[in-house]
Amino acid sequence: MLFDNHQRPLNYVRLAVTDRCNLRCFYCMPEEGIRYVAKKELLTFEEIERLVRLLASMGISKVRVTGGEPFVRNDLMKLLRTLTDIPGIEQVHLTTNGVLTAPHVPELKALGIRSVNLSLDTLDKTRFREITRRDEFDRVWRTFESLLEHDIPVKINAVVMDGKNTDDILPLAALTRELPVSVRFIEEMPFNGEGQHYPVLHWTHARILAALKQGYPTLERRPDPPHATAMHYQVPGHLGDIGIIAAFSRTFCGTCNRIRVTAQGELKTCLYDNGVLSLRDLLRMGKTDDELKTSLLESFSQRPRDGFEAESRRTDPAIAESMATIGG
Repeated sequence: MLFDNHQRPLNYVRLAVTDRCNLRCFYCMPEEGIRYVAKKELLTFEEIERLVRLLASMGISKVRVTGGEPFVRNDLMKLLRTLTDIPGIEQVHLTTNGVLTAPHVPELKALGIRSVNLSLDTLDKTRFREITRRDEFDRVWRTFESLLEHDIPVKINAVVMDGKNTDDILPLAALTRELPVSVRFIEEMPFNGEGQHYPVLHWTHARILAALKQGYPTLERRPDPPHATAMHYQVPGHLGDIGIIAAFSRTFCGTCNRIRVTAQGELKTCLYDNGVLSLRDLLRMGKTDDELKTSLLESFSQRPRDGFEAESRRTDPAIAESMATIGG
C-alpha cells in the first residue's frame, strides 16, 4: 500500500487527458475560453499508459479519467480500453459533461466503467445555456438517459452558484425520487480562469443543506464511504441519494486518498497546489521506472495536510487557473 506523510492511504488518481472543452461553464472558465496548450505539451496515450502501470505497481487501484472534456480528445475509447486492462487497476471511472458521450455508452458498459460523473448544474434549458454558454442540454440529457438504460451508476455533479442556479437545488434533488442516481451539490471554487467570483462564498455546504431541508424536511444523514468527499443524505423512500461536497470549505482533507495528474503531466498532490512535479518532463528525459518512483515517493512524502496548507505553499499565490487546466 501507498501512504503519504500524514499516513493517509493513496490509491486513487484523477487523470486529465485534455484541457479542452466544448462548453464554457461560468464556474470553470471565462466566456472567451482559456489558452489551450499545444498538443505536444500533453501526455501521449503511451506516456499515460506507462505512468498508470507504474502507479498501479505502487498501490494505485482506482483511476478517474477527466478533462477538460475527455471526449474532446480523439480516440478516448482506445485509452479507456488500455486502462481497464492494466493489472492492479480495479476501477476505472469517468467524468464528462455528456455532450459527446451518448454514442459511447454501450462500450463504456462493456468495458466495465464503474461509474460516470455527469456535470449538470440545472434542469432548465435556458439556465443551462446561460451557465455553459452553449445550447447542448438535449445532448447531455440523452447521455443521462442512456447511462441509466445501461445500468451504469451515475452521479450528477452540480456546482451551486449564487444568482445562477440556486433555484435548481430542489428540482435536481427530486431526480432521486424515482431514479437510482446520486445528485451531488458542490461549493463553487475559484478555479474558473478568473479568480474568486465573490468576496465571500455565500452558498456554503451549510446553506446548501439548509435549502435541501426546507424542501425535504425528512432528509436523513447517511454513512459516508471511506475517503468520501461528499457528505451523504437521502430522503426516505427515494431510490437515489444526495451528496454535498465542501470543495471550498475543504472539510474532507483528513481522509483524502487521491492525487491528480494534469493533461500536461503535472502531479498535484492536492487540488489547491499549483503542481509539485512534472512527470511529463521526467518521462521525456528518459527516467527509469525506479527513478520515477523515487520522485513520486518524494512528492508524496511532502503532501500538505489540507487544501489550506497547499494554497499557502503555492509559488503563485493567486488562484486563477481553470478547472479544465487542473483536471475536473
